[in-house]
Amino acid sequence: MGIRVAVAGASGYAGGELLRLIAGHPELDLVTATAHSQAGAPVTAVHPQLAGLDLVFAATEPAALADADLVFLALPHGESAALAAALPESVRVVDLGADHRLRDAAAWSRYYGGDHAGAWVYGLPELPGQRARIAAATRVANTGCYAVAITLALAPLVAAGAVAPADVVVVAASGTSGAGRAAKAHLLGSEVMGDLSPYKVGAHQHVPEIKQATGATGLSLTPVLAPMPRGILATVTAVPAGDADPRAVLAQAYADSAFVHVLPEGRWPHTAATLGANSCHLQATVDVDSGRVIVVSAIDNLGKGAAGQAVQCANLMLGLPETTGLSTYGVAP
Repeated sequence: MGIRVAVAGASGYAGGELLRLIAGHPELDLVTATAHSQAGAPVTAVHPQLAGLDLVFAATEPAALADADLVFLALPHGESAALAAALPESVRVVDLGADHRLRDAAAWSRYYGGDHAGAWVYGLPELPGQRARIAAATRVANTGCYAVAITLALAPLVAAGAVAPADVVVVAASGTSGAGRAAKAHLLGSEVMGDLSPYKVGAHQHVPEIKQATGATGLSLTPVLAPMPRGILATVTAVPAGDADPRAVLAQAYADSAFVHVLPEGRWPHTAATLGANSCHLQATVDVDSGRVIVVSAIDNLGKGAAGQAVQCANLMLGLPETTGLSTYGVAP
């Protein structure tokens, strides 16, 4: 018997990816998967890619989760806090929602609304000192998907004083799975295919999280819905604050990272290369006309942007090598 884990909200895209990763993990034993409207249905009725996983969705209630050693919460924003509070303190929890990411209650109110549940340890192991904090924690707030791609591209540059933190501009394209599994007219195939469309321009909820994680003080984010199921490609630009080589700064910051790869000179990230992996691909340059630093970042939004990142954090919390059960290599073609 391995380490007993449960997934709440397992009928969604991130929940399904968690089930896939846990099923292939050598140390984790999936004991419970819960859902709301799908309670009572076989897991494979919702996730046919998991054929052979003999499990039925339970109702999302504390009693269904309390016997696990670790619980992943893959619930809509605003639904994790109450459920987590009802679980025994002995149960480790990784929350894939936003409920516990922000330290600033005013920022929570502005971007999400409702009561602020308080901040947990932030689940991005690649930030300085964060692995040790995650390993010592029983409650971890997993990052947002855009936040991962942008923070990994930007945080080392701000920390090194290589860019000005007050003027950061990001344009980032995401696949449709980032919007969740609920049926929405603007996500229909006939609406999405052959089209690029911006959304939440000037007020995306990941902005305060990115500023908190990177030290940026002024950040403009324009998200773009792309006609692909999964993946994020973020282009981050900033004003240089010195003459440091941005690519060299990133390469030094991630020299010992298993999952963050600064690509060879001249090779640029693309989302297909990270499909199915827990990796982030980075490249940086300085624009010859404006002089701005440009960093391009690619991740799988359901991998490093959600489920893979959550398993990476869980590995640290459970005293396992953080790479256990995770791949840094994408699936192609």
